[in-house]
Amino acid sequence: MPTVAWGGHRLCLLSAKAAWLPERHMLLVADVHLGKALSFRRLGVPVPGGTTGDALARLSELLTTTGAHELVILGDFLHSADAQAPALQAQVRSWRIDHAHVAMTLVRGNHDDRAGDPPAALEFVLRDEPWTLPPPSDQASVPGLALCHHPRAVAGHQVLAGHLHPCVVLAGRARQRLRLPCFHFGPEVAVLPAFGGFTGMHSITRQTGDQVFAVGGDGVFAL
Repeated sequence: MPTVAWGGHRLCLLSAKAAWLPERHMLLVADVHLGKALSFRRLGVPVPGGTTGDALARLSELLTTTGAHELVILGDFLHSADAQAPALQAQVRSWRIDHAHVAMTLVRGNHDDRAGDPPAALEFVLRDEPWTLPPPSDQASVPGLALCHHPRAVAGHQVLAGHLHPCVVLAGRARQRLRLPCFHFGPEVAVLPAFGGFTGMHSITRQTGDQVFAVGGDGVFAL
């Protein structure tokens, strides 16, 4: 898996559209958007069900395989107030019980403002952006790490954020076009791909010096 030095930390990029800080045993995802499909169905849009169960199952697999001590969600855990529906919340509570040993932190995003905070029973630590983490003691001379939802500069830090649902468009010789979610690293701000499976994607504009890692199948590939 690709590894990037970022904010004084070693950041491993996972094909499950997540990042892993091995020294802190911390798993990071962005833009889960639980309840988005439910919101669409309530508006009369015929979209498939099961997206909440799928997202929670994928989170469970990541927590198990990494042995994470902490899960950090970089905003938009819930999509809207519809995600507070009793049936959906029962799914989330059951999932949280299965991972009661894992500390969970939500850095609030714009959808969290509208959806409301997760119920207290889920025992999430709630933080407003930026949440800053100092570099390890042996990296004291480098910028720290700022965890945000919105991609924006934070003085003295390198930022890890979400919000944009970035993707890259690859073109083939026969005019094929393939859109793949990606990790996008600029000079000071990096953006994770959206973790949710029903979120849509936004094509990035790559600048000179940017690092882009596309997610395809079971791999992450530097472009």
